[in-house]
Amino acid sequence: MPGPSKPEAVLFDLDGTLVDTASEFVSVVQQMRRTRHLADIAEDRIRSVVSNGAAGMIAAAFDCEPEMPEFDVLRDEFLNTYEQQLGRSAHPYEGLRELLRELGLSDIPWGVVTNKMRRFAEPLMAAMDFNPPTNALVTPCEVAEPKPHPEAILRCCSLLQCQPHRAIYIGDHKRDIEAGKRAGCYTIAAAYGYLGAGEDPASWNADKIAFSSLELTSFIRQLIQ
Repeated sequence: MPGPSKPEAVLFDLDGTLVDTASEFVSVVQQMRRTRHLADIAEDRIRSVVSNGAAGMIAAAFDCEPEMPEFDVLRDEFLNTYEQQLGRSAHPYEGLRELLRELGLSDIPWGVVTNKMRRFAEPLMAAMDFNPPTNALVTPCEVAEPKPHPEAILRCCSLLQCQPHRAIYIGDHKRDIEAGKRAGCYTIAAAYGYLGAGEDPASWNADKIAFSSLELTSFIRQLIQ
């Protein structure tokens, strides 16, 4: 699918695409392990499963599956601890803050479509203090079906008053690309994000792959000039 000559909107996944949040998740996991007198684990073990949410990180950090009785306790502790410190070390990927500023100057709205609950997504976005701020934030709290269902992306396009086929959606997981394609957007795989072991973004069938945030920035900048 050829890239739109000039997109009417640019939509981002959040963790691993727009904002690098892995350091905060690693910090929470190590803190929880230390209180249980467990040794720290390799950061890459957590980073590679960030896209799988709290459940995936708990499973990786404690070899604990959702059906185990202690899982819910660990997950609640993880989420509550994360909520207390989110935004402290997270930061936008290189070049993206400047890109958002350029989108604003070009009168192109931008939005975020994430599977991160609004309880966490909204304060994280506030902590990043993007200028201009996002024109739309869509989380699982506003839709019946999360990604890879296209509902959230279609809702975001509606909020931005943009035809989906004139929008770009960027994400670092196969479900992001699936959701974007089902919505009719031009899709970009953020290969710099939180890829699991053995994952190949080329297999997601995105319209384009960006191997760095600077490559992503350069590509979109060419479209909006």
